Amino acid sequence: MMSKQKVEYFKNLLRERLEELLHEANKTVSGMTAHDDNLPDPADRATLESDRNFTLRIRDRERKLIVKIKEAMERIENGTYGICELCGEEISEARLKARPVTTLCIECKRKQETEEKLRGT
Repeated sequence: MMSKQKVEYFKNLLRERLEELLHEANKTVSGMTAHDDNLPDPADRATLESDRNFTLRIRDRERKLIVKIKEAMERIENGTYGICELCGEEISEARLKARPVTTLCIECKRKQETEEKLRGT
C-alpha cells in the first residue's frame, strides 16, 4: 500500500502536469485567434498552415493526456491509484514516476505489448 506522502507526491505531480497542459492549450487558442491570416505569399500561408496542423496534433495528444491525468486523479481519490488493473498488484514507484498515468504494472504492460505485436496492431 502506498504511503500518504507518496500519494500526495503523485497527486501534486499530476496536478502540476495538468496545469501545464491547460496553460499550453490556452496559449495555443490565444495565439491562433490573434494571428493575422492575411499572408499574400502562398508559401508563407502554406508554412503557417503546416505549423498550425503540427501544433494541433500536439495539442490533441495533450488533450488525451489530460483525460488520462484526470482519470489518474480519480483513482487517487478512490484509493486505486498505483494498483495494476489487470493483475491487482502494486505498480512500482519507479514506473509511476516515469509514467504517472499508467494503469498497468510493467509485467502486464509487457504482456500487452507482446500480444499487440503478435496480432499486428
